[in-house]
Amino acid sequence: MSPDSTSPYPLAHLADQLFKPMGVDGVYARTALYVDLVERLERYITRQRDPRAEIMRFPPVMSRTQLEKSGYLKSFPHLLGCVCALHGSEASIRAAVERHDNGGDWTTSLTSSDLVLSPAACYPVYPMAAARGRLPSGGLLFDIEADVFRHEPSSSLDRLQSFRMREFVRIGAPDEIVEFREKWMAKAPLLAAELGLPHTMDVANDPFFGRVGQVMAVSQRQQALKFELLIPYYPNASPTACMSFNYHREHFGQVWGIRDEKGELAHTSCVAFGIDRLAVALFANHGLDLKKWPAATRQALAL
Repeated sequence: MSPDSTSPYPLAHLADQLFKPMGVDGVYARTALYVDLVERLERYITRQRDPRAEIMRFPPVMSRTQLEKSGYLKSFPHLLGCVCALHGSEASIRAAVERHDNGGDWTTSLTSSDLVLSPAACYPVYPMAAARGRLPSGGLLFDIEADVFRHEPSSSLDRLQSFRMREFVRIGAPDEIVEFREKWMAKAPLLAAELGLPHTMDVANDPFFGRVGQVMAVSQRQQALKFELLIPYYPNASPTACMSFNYHREHFGQVWGIRDEKGELAHTSCVAFGIDRLAVALFANHGLDLKKWPAATRQALAL
């Protein structure tokens, strides 16, 4: 698992203990050591949850139509994975199978289904909120999670193609959304410190596609709509974004017709935890022997 074949990968000593290869870069089976730590990390994040939050857990797939309506295809087509299947008669499907048996390419017979692989955990929650009608007083707050996919093949442990994303999502009036994000931007560094992780906070942008995307990225930075908690995995490493704090303004409110109790377009924000990135960051900074981790970190994770 070396991203650079000319030099040893600094995290190579972790790879075999945490992951087992599955034949595709960025897609791995998790070991017992890793799974146990992730479960403890999840419980730690749960303890930070506002008790008013509504809990939802989503599957790794979602409606293609809903994702198209959200605008994801215009912004990040290079990251999207579509669920395809063999459609048609028994004869046409069998012909595809026989083509494979004869050394041909059966995938030429695939056509898209009404599903895509979820690229972020929060996308399904907005149409659900819209279906309820106007927001109640104080808006809505969700704790959501999904295994998501982004087409970014890499052998680096900080950039998996299939990974778990936990999010706290706030839907409400602009002042409520700003307060929610500011609260979490102040709280996140304290959590990172409690976990013993070196960190910085910085303004960021999403990886928008193409030349138009470059303009969108500049605008996003200028408006400070996205911040990230950055954690280096080893000395002198470029830090990895392990949490993000996103203000969508009225985008999803407009797309889905979500309105607050006054009839104004709702604003939305999400705080996203990269569960796998945080887990790898913990092992990278503290080692594989959990008994030797810092006392504060062991206490926080109930080790």
